Amino acid sequence: MSVKGLSHVAIQAKDYKGTIAFYTEVLGFKVGHYWSLPSFNIKEASMLVSPDRRTCIEIFDNEAVIPAQGKKASSDEEVAYGALLHLAFYVSDVDDIYQKAIAYGAKACVEPSQMSLGEPPLVVKNALVYSPNGEVIEFIEDVDFDRSPA
Repeated sequence: MSVKGLSHVAIQAKDYKGTIAFYTEVLGFKVGHYWSLPSFNIKEASMLVSPDRRTCIEIFDNEAVIPAQGKKASSDEEVAYGALLHLAFYVSDVDDIYQKAIAYGAKACVEPSQMSLGEPPLVVKNALVYSPNGEVIEFIEDVDFDRSPA
């Protein structure tokens, strides 16, 4: 057996409906499934399916009791250590999706730019925002990170 790929990332939303709206209206995800599990104190949960239909984002309401790594930040300014660092999405146009996200209420983190990584250099174009829910999202134009020998 082997890993086939990433299935989903789970997010506990401060604003459940607003978080779903951001991922569907700005990033093009769709709600694939919705449920509640009162026995786990989950009032609302949704699995959002990516445009390529291969990966998902699972959104939980703010009061859901779910296993998590790290601790919640106590304010928007605090960094939550021991938690997921950021989500990264391949996009066709970093500048366009960055502006769309900002217009929808995301906050600027790193403006669109190109950078060279490592030796031999691998040039990537990316940008980062804080979603309206607070998670860090990276937008990156297609790049092949597999530089291993064949």
